Amino acid sequence: MSRYDAIVIGAGINGLIAAGILAKNGLSVCLVEAAETVGGMATMRVEEGPELAHLLYSLSPRVLADLGLETRDLGTGQEASSVALDPGGRHVVMRGDRLTWMDGTPHPDAETWAALHARVVHYAGLLRHLAEGPPPGGGQPIWTRSGFAKLLRLGRFGLGLKRMARPEMRRFLQVLLTNAYDFILDDLPDGPLAGMLAADATRGNAMGPRSPGTVLTWMYRVGHGGTVTAPTGGMSAIMERLKQAVETAGSTIRTGSRVARVLVSGDAVAGVELDMGKTIHAPRVLSSLGPQALLSLTGMEAFDIEATRRIRNIRARGTVAKVNLHLARPGLPDLPSTMQNVRLVFAPSADYVETAFNPSKYGEMTNAPVIEALPVSKGSDHWLSCNAQYVPVDLKGGWTDDAKDKLAQTTRDTLARALPKLTDYVQSTQVITPDQIAEQTGAPGGHWHHGDMTLDQLLSLRPANGLSRYAFGPKGLYLCGASAHPGGDVMGLAGRNAALAALEDQP
Repeated sequence: MSRYDAIVIGAGINGLIAAGILAKNGLSVCLVEAAETVGGMATMRVEEGPELAHLLYSLSPRVLADLGLETRDLGTGQEASSVALDPGGRHVVMRGDRLTWMDGTPHPDAETWAALHARVVHYAGLLRHLAEGPPPGGGQPIWTRSGFAKLLRLGRFGLGLKRMARPEMRRFLQVLLTNAYDFILDDLPDGPLAGMLAADATRGNAMGPRSPGTVLTWMYRVGHGGTVTAPTGGMSAIMERLKQAVETAGSTIRTGSRVARVLVSGDAVAGVELDMGKTIHAPRVLSSLGPQALLSLTGMEAFDIEATRRIRNIRARGTVAKVNLHLARPGLPDLPSTMQNVRLVFAPSADYVETAFNPSKYGEMTNAPVIEALPVSKGSDHWLSCNAQYVPVDLKGGWTDDAKDKLAQTTRDTLARALPKLTDYVQSTQVITPDQIAEQTGAPGGHWHHGDMTLDQLLSLRPANGLSRYAFGPKGLYLCGASAHPGGDVMGLAGRNAALAALEDQP
């Protein structure tokens, strides 16, 4: 076929979700992906190393329900314990609202953490209603499907606020736009637990825990599930199962097909032209690319001057590099056998996280990165898959071989502060910098979320003012990727919401 009801560009998590929902609603859909496999940024790998994403964060249950799936259908795995590494060897283990020392004995802050966790989950549950549809505003008539759905979401949000005791409502409204640093340390002493929470509040963003709005980004993550799992078979297996569900729904998936141009006729899209010269026609085109890339494919003449200026000013500076440590044998010698398949976080304090962030503001590499790591095995190969945070895409002097070697050494040295025997296990190191991520996946600036999730790039301001309701430029063109509301992680809601918006609009 060369004519469909809709075309979706990019087979990452959001592209797959968008294609599946459109197909389940009766549209003929063609999903085109430049790579030879689906999964996008999550499944990117270099040579024989691990995938870029090693954990599944916050996949929305609403998304799965719309596709007729359950978590067990995807093999998402069990919730992973998180270990806050301590240079002094007093590692802290967190699983949901439970907190212990590494040996299983109670942690002195266990009750305080349980109460704080319950509060964050409650607050985040309210915010979830604002994420499961277009952002507030837009002025749709109430009698339309989307207008009525928006009214219901706002009603649930308002009812949740109303049910709060007045002091709790006041506290919720006070903390919502504040910074994670103060919010966390109001209840907990600074240390490995506070550091891990501060790292989770800023993960993937060019922000430190003192940055305004980081409480909101943390609650976003918690509100869309909040659990962290190590999927059975890795992220590729998750994406392959999603692919099967999308194909079962009726979508056609074309991998190895790069879009060279979005076709526009008059003031509406007409389809896409692939780099091999083939043309596919459709009155709807949804793109999980970043706004700048989609602007380039469509042509600036299809946008007004103000929209073009706002798109160019979207902040998307990637600050996370992947550092894979190739190990001589499975397991980590500094941890007990019961703590081998866990998420490790090196962020000894909230102050440490803020200090690590500061050099990246000036294009410099920190000497003490925040690190999230997971042991990964592929046959006879064993790795410690690490995300090193506050490693800027625009490094001064560029990402030379010397700069990559320095990052590799810094990562090893940093982890050795808490896992001193690890160094003897490391055979080699593989470094994937943010500029490589940008080049290979098209993610703007190599940014996990295609744009910082700051107060001026969230809700009705995501990705920019006037561009928040998925429609993008000419009629029939939509953003459905992480740059759209509600943002990144692996929640899939941007793809779902964009697909529903496209169904609501008549081509």
